[in-house]
Amino acid sequence: MQLLIYILVFPFLWIMSILPTRVLYVFSNFLFFIVYYLFNYRKKVVRENLRLCFPKKSLHEIKSIEKKFFRHLCDMFVESIRSISISEAEIRERYKFTNIEEVNKIEEANKSILLMCAHYASWEWIFIIQKYVTTDGYAIYKKIENKYFDQLIRKIRAKYNTNLITNKETFTSMRAHKRLGKKGIYGFLSDQSPKLKSAYHWKEFMNIKVPVHTGAEKLAKELDLAIVFFKTKKVKRGYYETTFKTLTLNPNEFENYQITDLFIEYLEDMIHEEPAHYLWTHKRWKHRNNVPIEFQ
Repeated sequence: MQLLIYILVFPFLWIMSILPTRVLYVFSNFLFFIVYYLFNYRKKVVRENLRLCFPKKSLHEIKSIEKKFFRHLCDMFVESIRSISISEAEIRERYKFTNIEEVNKIEEANKSILLMCAHYASWEWIFIIQKYVTTDGYAIYKKIENKYFDQLIRKIRAKYNTNLITNKETFTSMRAHKRLGKKGIYGFLSDQSPKLKSAYHWKEFMNIKVPVHTGAEKLAKELDLAIVFFKTKKVKRGYYETTFKTLTLNPNEFENYQITDLFIEYLEDMIHEEPAHYLWTHKRWKHRNNVPIEFQ
């Protein structure tokens, strides 16, 4: 069944991927109408998240952010399809790095790097970073259930020499690299909501206390990785720029969870600059009512 679905769907995706970008954005406009007005895809979740995080905004303002978000979400969907056949020249034009030398300096210091990032603006084309660095790149991701689409994603990433590591393989793979003396640049989407049983640290995120992932900080301390936060900005439709900020070259100089808290604070600043570009469809604040007594 997985193969049948892939055989039926992939030709459609490939044909779309070779269309001119302007045509894809026309399709994105149409998709927005379908998703937002007809199917109401996760609109309730998005609106609840926005009202939680921006209690002082009027309903009119919330709806305005909501619509901008869904337009952006549809753009990201067609951009992910475009990734199947996009050329290196085009992706270099559309995804810029303002200070890649920040990463290059850490490479010269012979240190592995942990990139802390979030579901913001676009994380689909960040993989072109491998064309600007010499260290092998690894992205942590959740394996796709359909193995054929999972192989497709791996193939797309491999074009830019980025390796994918499933979240279940993360600790084992990175520890193995350390033992072998192999350097790497590891990308972590660190803003997801952990399971309650794995909630070791709670932090106010957009003024709401929730559990936060601490795995990136834990690994950085154990393996002595430099930690770099990257901020991505949508310059205009289909164009992005990323700026790097080194949080520390020596993570063990920080108290436990201090780095995680710093990441959350930077993420909040980014969201306040342009709320519509955060991924509001996720139930990021679903555990807000389960705050342990000791954290209240």
